[in-house]
Amino acid sequence: MRYVNIRISLFLFFLSGSAMAGIGANQVNDSGISPCPDKPNCVTSLQVGSSHYVAPLKFEGPPESARKKLLAVINQLPRTQVVENSGNYLRVTFTSLVFRFKDDVEFQFDENAGVIHLKSASRVGYSDFGANRRRSETIRRNFNNGQR
Repeated sequence: MRYVNIRISLFLFFLSGSAMAGIGANQVNDSGISPCPDKPNCVTSLQVGSSHYVAPLKFEGPPESARKKLLAVINQLPRTQVVENSGNYLRVTFTSLVFRFKDDVEFQFDENAGVIHLKSASRVGYSDFGANRRRSETIRRNFNNGQR
């Protein structure tokens, strides 16, 4: 019985996951947010031409307005937590409903280009069955439609 409890505890630990290496404002540099690992459970606007690519969000006007609009969109989505919101960087954690998997979504505002680069990645596992891509597209659709 003790062996089973240890295995269950380890399983739950790996499900919870800790924040992925290579995320956080200290990881954002002139070349952008860190690239996706070689797994299909990550999408980013920074790897043009790869299977990980999703288009960045486009905005007009001051980045502060775009940030407010993006935060309103994010706050309408279930099981979200804003983890970091500073400078030109925003990081949000999404938690899945059933297994409580955590995904990290990063946004980097590029005022000169009028875009918000993004990266959405699962903390654990190999495949996410397209969950990060669908989430990115939902955020884009709601951001473009002006939903708050």
